[in-house]
Amino acid sequence: MAETTYFPRRLILGAAMISGVLLALAVHMLGARYGLDLGGLWRSDTHEYIPAGAAIAWWLIATVGFSGGYFTASLMQSAVSGQIPQRMRQFLIAVGVLLLAGAGQAASAPSPIPTVSGVLAGLAALCLGAVMAFCGAHFALRRG
Repeated sequence: MAETTYFPRRLILGAAMISGVLLALAVHMLGARYGLDLGGLWRSDTHEYIPAGAAIAWWLIATVGFSGGYFTASLMQSAVSGQIPQRMRQFLIAVGVLLLAGAGQAASAPSPIPTVSGVLAGLAALCLGAVMAFCGAHFALRRG
């Protein structure tokens, strides 16, 4: 009987973090296109206490970063032993490609937010996505 091989833990953690960050940035770019602006928390020209669009954007980016890291780490652990069917792998690859293509299309259009606040919001989304992707991948590796 063949032995089960495993990916090194650091390789799984790194790949899951990259996947979670890319998905979080894609959601940030798509959300900015539809009015979910992270920079709304730092604006002083609005009369609302906390803009709902900014809060939804923060939670959406954090959720996608965490779940992207978690599911990528879980899938990488089970993929080595052949537990994922071929059709499921193809479906997941297609979903990832379509999400990143949509984010690329949204990023290529002119930005509706000013440049400096857009850059700061992008950096905030990058950091939030990285932290949450690390947490998701870490929890998945602890579980497995």
